[in-house]
Amino acid sequence: MADKHLSTQFDAELSGVSTRVLEMGGLAESQVVQALYALVNFSAETATQVLQLEERVNALEVEIDRELSAIIARRQPTARDLRLLIAISKTIGNLERVGDEAARIARTVLRHANSGVSNRLRLPVADAEFAAGLANASLRKALDAFARLDAESALEVIRDDNQLDIEFDGLLRKLVTYMMEDPRTISSAIDLVFVAKAIERVGDHAKNIGEQVVYIVRGEDVRHTGLAERSTVMATPAPTP
Repeated sequence: MADKHLSTQFDAELSGVSTRVLEMGGLAESQVVQALYALVNFSAETATQVLQLEERVNALEVEIDRELSAIIARRQPTARDLRLLIAISKTIGNLERVGDEAARIARTVLRHANSGVSNRLRLPVADAEFAAGLANASLRKALDAFARLDAESALEVIRDDNQLDIEFDGLLRKLVTYMMEDPRTISSAIDLVFVAKAIERVGDHAKNIGEQVVYIVRGEDVRHTGLAERSTVMATPAPTP
């Protein structure tokens, strides 16, 4: 009876931590959306809100880390439970860095707003907007896969990262063309290069979260492996906890 009571408590603790991770993910996703809005609409007010959200995301990372340490110390989990806690630790690290990338975009907008630069419309912001939409969709799908522990959806996130890389490369080529044709755009174009890299990194972090979901569900590390190997993971039986 005591063992069942402890098991119920443990399950409640795991559920509570997972809920906090999804809360953190929602805030990070909101940061990306607002940072993009600030970029497209040149909104210093929205950019400031992104930086304010970053403080909450950072605080959640610290709080969740503390909870994870306490659970491991009290429960000494093994097998799938331990995989879950390890994956959560890595997931919140990726979410914190998603917030950092959104904050980087927001600071770029604020710097231009404060300097009165207005030639941003000469640059392919629409392309950055499209790439950011792909990155945010991947992040949303990765968080949904985490919530449902859906390895198949997580693998889709990993595969989708290739499309975002293609968009990133295309945007860089356009920016180089802008700089070559009109040297007056160089300063703003370089800033947009860093914005594009921040967007690409959001997609990378979404992919990393997808990899952690596969690790939780299948007990397989699919980092730095080919798509064929990832597909094989889904075809093999799940290891016994």
